[in-house]
Amino acid sequence: MADDETLNRVLWAIPNVLCLIGSRSGDEMNAMTASWVTQVAMDPVVVGVSIDAGAVTHRLISEGGMFSVNLWDRADTRVFVKFSKPAANDGNTLNGRPIRLGTTGVPIFDEAVAFIECRVIESLGLGSHTLFAGEVVECGFRSGAEDMAVARMEDTRMKYGGVLRGH
Repeated sequence: MADDETLNRVLWAIPNVLCLIGSRSGDEMNAMTASWVTQVAMDPVVVGVSIDAGAVTHRLISEGGMFSVNLWDRADTRVFVKFSKPAANDGNTLNGRPIRLGTTGVPIFDEAVAFIECRVIESLGLGSHTLFAGEVVECGFRSGAEDMAVARMEDTRMKYGGVLRGH
């Protein structure tokens, strides 16, 4: 087995999108920064997100059965720092960023370059995280943003993945 430092460096080299995952259960909403997001099937179209089992978003997706993936402008990565902890919700914004409710009721960010809204069809516990597989029920681009480059982990100093810290 590779040593932890090598394992981290190799796994951090995997290209990952950096986005905000929106979630909701009842009146409670949240959004969190995430990088483990990918399409996992074509028929039906399914997107997978891997969420830390201890996160508020994990609980809300588990209870609500829906999530959104909000892709962000590659030139504006400051937003991700504010969503590393549970979001403040005033009804029209999360952490001061304007939202609307999608067709499933999950938050969609007005400033997102694009969004994907999903209904959970499967979940798989994988130790520290759960992989939620969601069938895409809606998606779209912000007006005029179709050709914008979206944020990736490499656009920040953030590192997520590899081995658990203190492991």
